[in-house]
Amino acid sequence: MPKKASDYTVLFLTLLLVSIGIVMVFSASYYYAIDKYNDGYYYFKRQLMWAFVGLVAMIIMMNYDYHKLQKWSVTLLILSILLLVAVFSPKFGVTLNSSTRWIALGSITIQPSEIAKIALIIFMASSMSRKGSAMRTFTKGMLPYLFVTAIFFILIVKQPNLSTALIIVMLCFIMMYSAGTRLWYIGSLVAVGVIAAWYIVSSGIISDTYWYKRIMIFMNPFKDPREDGFQLVQSLYALGSGGIFGVGLGNSIAKQFYLPMPQNDFIFSIIGEELGFAGATAILILFVILIWRGICIAITAKDCFGRLLATGIISVIALQVILNVAVVTSSMPPTGVPLPFISAGGSSLSITMASIGILLNISQYCKLGEGGSKN
Repeated sequence: MPKKASDYTVLFLTLLLVSIGIVMVFSASYYYAIDKYNDGYYYFKRQLMWAFVGLVAMIIMMNYDYHKLQKWSVTLLILSILLLVAVFSPKFGVTLNSSTRWIALGSITIQPSEIAKIALIIFMASSMSRKGSAMRTFTKGMLPYLFVTAIFFILIVKQPNLSTALIIVMLCFIMMYSAGTRLWYIGSLVAVGVIAAWYIVSSGIISDTYWYKRIMIFMNPFKDPREDGFQLVQSLYALGSGGIFGVGLGNSIAKQFYLPMPQNDFIFSIIGEELGFAGATAILILFVILIWRGICIAITAKDCFGRLLATGIISVIALQVILNVAVVTSSMPPTGVPLPFISAGGSSLSITMASIGILLNISQYCKLGEGGSKN
């Protein structure tokens, strides 16, 4: 099958979202950066640098035949596990706000859980695509992937980073279903997990833990607005004060030391305050279109490996958008999920852009007239 041009819609939306992210990181971080680094442009320059790194990675991957990734699948999986283990090493691990999620390589810090996502996607896509009808069995179609996912889940939860761990689990289920695993197998496991989680929370077994406090404060953040509920309350105040059209770009009050580290996971609150409901909705529409185009690429991919690879990549982006917005709007307990392309963070931005590069390469081989652009 001849190659086509990449899907220009995906490319344009990615570059647009990254550009919006650079602007919003600058706006959201300005006062915090002055206070912490005496440089209001600190996070802006870092985001710009990582966007350039991500752009280079995206261009490389969109021109790298995705079929060749299969031979690297096991190597990448093992490497990502080693990096997750290295997080707990006193020599490499970096702790910030009671979480140890990063490793230091000289002056650069990376978040191994971001690498773990794409490594797991490539591994599962490669392995599942070779099994065919065996994916419908429990022993061959579920157990091996549940075992691998459990390793990632345990290592990431210990950081602690429950949100990313849950994304890993949901990703595993989505890819298993896409590869042909029986739905009632997956549904049964999900039901057992939900019942177990409900029992653990309601029984008070974890009543003294970090997770329990987050779950309880989500149910009523205004019960403790100055301590545990502070971040959620300030997020809601920011969103509410934005109204329909916002207070104007750069005019946020919440970023002036009310909302902690607003350039990170709660940047959508600043978007809602400065650009209003209209601006926040417009950005969500961009994500919806991007996710839809990713689904189209997955559906029309020329082979099973490409289909599963595209499914995994776009699923992670979709899950992160849903969870991030849900947290910011107090629709679920607060977790550390960045908004793709927009939240400050080098590992997340560069790896997500590289993943989009893989998606663009897959689009070049889609069935003519159905997938990416023919321009």
